[in-house]
Amino acid sequence: MNKILKFTLVGIFGLLFIPQANAQQAKYKCMLQMTNYEGLEAYVVVSLIDPKGNYEKTLYVMGPDKQWYNGFKEWNKTLGKRKQNLNGITGASIAAGDRSITTFSIDESKLNKGYKLRFESAVEDNKYHVGDVEIALSTAEITKKTEGKGFIRYVKLNKL
Repeated sequence: MNKILKFTLVGIFGLLFIPQANAQQAKYKCMLQMTNYEGLEAYVVVSLIDPKGNYEKTLYVMGPDKQWYNGFKEWNKTLGKRKQNLNGITGASIAAGDRSITTFSIDESKLNKGYKLRFESAVEDNKYHVGDVEIALSTAEITKKTEGKGFIRYVKLNKL
């Protein structure tokens, strides 16, 4: 009886802390609209950038073939230093004029502390845009429609 009671209490105690561990992760739906550029489908990398401008984490990659990741010169430098498992955060590349809707999680403890999201875009035999779209991770900016500077026309995030 004593062992069953201890096991039950440990189980209940553990369950009480699971929601708190996940409470800081918020899911965002990301709608990305591409421009009508000339060329093949674009690859897009979405990264969390720290207040000093350094890559902290890759949130999503649009483009499944790893052989083309070297086209993202800045991101690829960091990827080579810190091996991040990209399984589960990759999807299809996106064609000119098309729209993509994806979902990723953002650690809410990063909000209002100088972090930002960086959307990099690359098209084979075309220019690479390191900061095609950058969105400040602040409560005031994160859900605003943000215009792109390269292959991305705009990005709009909505909290789920």
